[in-house]
Amino acid sequence: MTRTIGLAPSAQEMEAMAQAALDLLPPQFAERMGEIVLLVEDWPDKDILAGLGIENPYELTGVYEGLPLTERSIEHSGTMPDRVRLFRRPILDEWAERGDETIEHLVAHVVVHKIGHHFGLSDDDMHELEDMVG
Repeated sequence: MTRTIGLAPSAQEMEAMAQAALDLLPPQFAERMGEIVLLVEDWPDKDILAGLGIENPYELTGVYEGLPLTERSIEHSGTMPDRVRLFRRPILDEWAERGDETIEHLVAHVVVHKIGHHFGLSDDDMHELEDMVG
């Protein structure tokens, strides 16, 4: 689903874009995703911004909330599922500023980067994963 013109995508449309990107993850990652909750919200809340030391909400397009697989032990069983929260308005703003890619590509970039944190990947490894997703 590639958008060419029209209204900004809704939270539900953006969630569908993010899910489509996750569906393209290579099997070695898809099999280890677990139960990650994917949420799309218009803005990050004040607690998230304060916790990350960010003043401008436009500077945060998404966040991973959970414990990376590389840091887990048996003691972490039974905890709440990890979450990936995407922030629609900052993503739209970045998309408008860039002007050189589709909204689907930017959403995929953000969601795959956040999923990379779940796997404990380095930035270089995250870029490789993004390339695999397309």
